[in-house]
Amino acid sequence: MLSLLVPGGHGQLGRELAARAEVVRAPGSAELDVTNAGAVVEAVKTLASSAADNGLSPVVVNCAAYNAVDAAETDASRAFAINGDGPRLLAAACAAHNVPLIHVSTDYVFPGDGDRPYEVTDPVRPKSAYGATKAAGEDAVLGSGARAWVVRTSWVYGAFGGNFVKTMAKLAASRDTLSVVDDQRGCPTWTGDLANGLLELASLAGTDKAPSSRLLHCTGTGDTTWCAFARAVFEELGLDPERVHPCTTEEFPRPAPRPAYSVLSDRAWREAGLTPMRPWREALAVAFTEHGDHFRNP
Repeated sequence: MLSLLVPGGHGQLGRELAARAEVVRAPGSAELDVTNAGAVVEAVKTLASSAADNGLSPVVVNCAAYNAVDAAETDASRAFAINGDGPRLLAAACAAHNVPLIHVSTDYVFPGDGDRPYEVTDPVRPKSAYGATKAAGEDAVLGSGARAWVVRTSWVYGAFGGNFVKTMAKLAASRDTLSVVDDQRGCPTWTGDLANGLLELASLAGTDKAPSSRLLHCTGTGDTTWCAFARAVFEELGLDPERVHPCTTEEFPRPAPRPAYSVLSDRAWREAGLTPMRPWREALAVAFTEHGDHFRNP
């Protein structure tokens, strides 16, 4: 049985993991600041010791992140501290105490100008400060000597915290029509499926069945645009999807550049023998079945 430490445990993915794991400590940033070296070392040391005493397998799943994409453009030092230094400190502590580490990253490490799904072997070329800090975190983890895996995901939504699905539900209640960008393409990912995938990986991390590829992609299967995603949300809400109108990225300029194409290939995930994620549209329907009140009343 696993014993998990989930930094960033109060975020939407961290809370989902905590709800699905059997033995877990999921501290928020106030309880475990990943930029505090002493606190990180103590947390990992305690995890390793407690797991050993109880015959459990310790794993750290790092969900802590500075993910305010636009704010990172003017707050890059803070973003780097959390997204770059934090993973470095966690990886060093995990290496010292022989604890496997799974670090969650993002599609923003890629430039977003491709025309085919990004493989784990493709070079990273982030175009935003946020993406650059996440790429730094990946490098720190993979170069640490720890038994570690980086799992990139994208367009994450879930029952906890703020996200695109909840934003669409709020706007649907206050506006007759919405304009949503239709020239950015990616893979919506439900935290329920992502959490299950991370737990499956965690169960293998300390065994001889652990994936040899230390970079993996885990997203909902298939891809779509933000506009089509919004229309699907309206369908789940029982509303007319034609209320959502397409627009271009140029019509809604943002401080940080958005990837036009950030579809991630799950080839390495499948080759590792891990369970493929379900199609994103099916996952959205299941998410509404399980957590409809969270989405309808954000």
